[in-house]
Amino acid sequence: MQSFLLLLPDFALIALGVVLRRYFRLADGFWTGVEKLVYFVLFPALLFNALARARIDVAAMAPLFGVGLLCMTSGFVLALLGKPLMGLGPMAFASRVQCAYRFNTYIGIAVAGKVAGATGVATMGALCGAMVPFANMAAVGLLAHHGQGRLWRELSRNPLIIATLAGMAFNLAGATLPEPLIPFLQRLADAAVTLGLLAVGAALRGGEQVAGRAGAIYLCAVKLLALPAIAWGLASFFGLTGVAFATAVLFAALPSASSAYILAMRMGGDGPGVAWLISATTVTAAITLTGWLTALTRWGP
Repeated sequence: MQSFLLLLPDFALIALGVVLRRYFRLADGFWTGVEKLVYFVLFPALLFNALARARIDVAAMAPLFGVGLLCMTSGFVLALLGKPLMGLGPMAFASRVQCAYRFNTYIGIAVAGKVAGATGVATMGALCGAMVPFANMAAVGLLAHHGQGRLWRELSRNPLIIATLAGMAFNLAGATLPEPLIPFLQRLADAAVTLGLLAVGAALRGGEQVAGRAGAIYLCAVKLLALPAIAWGLASFFGLTGVAFATAVLFAALPSASSAYILAMRMGGDGPGVAWLISATTVTAAITLTGWLTALTRWGP
């Protein structure tokens, strides 16, 4: 029940986006403007703010970072192996692959706080922050490869990658944000979550998803079932215990990030298909996260 309640606000925003698009008759240009605002301004501010202020002890967190990176790599490979199930064109396939390994940071931090308090929040925040550049580079790289071969140009000017690298560099340099700048960035970050999820809901098109239903179910199973199981094994292998072990498993079990939809839309990919996957993993995670939390309580080290 606690896991379900943690997920409910995000899904409610997605549902509100559906209602606004279908019944308030807002023009398509309005939602295009929202997507651009989130992609170029709000999400970069959110990422920079989180990474610049996080406490990152690289040496102590190295094994956990290793588990996180290997989990995302596993999701990427498993998604590629499922291509025959999807029956999609190159760009639609590249758009949906990212839903097998990208993660919702906010749900992760909320769940970690419930499980391990402030320590859990700090650990999950550091892990998510360290994994964001890799997730963005993998997603942008595959989309650019299947688009017009503009990989390095897309990587060099992608606002999400620029923001994450800048935030980590700022953090590792030991710099401190000026006090007035912190609430400004936080307000932009809050707006990114709200508008991003509304845009996901506005893009939902149930009928357009039928052709790739088998592949979509496969990607959901990879994200919510296979990756947490892999993380459990890797965390045991690396000798993680306590909060670090739980964080690794919960990180792998998170639903797909709403930024996957924004990226797919901005790069000419399959936005509606990605939006369906984000919604499906978010709803289903209310059940699967509960199951993984129960397993950690009973059998975790």
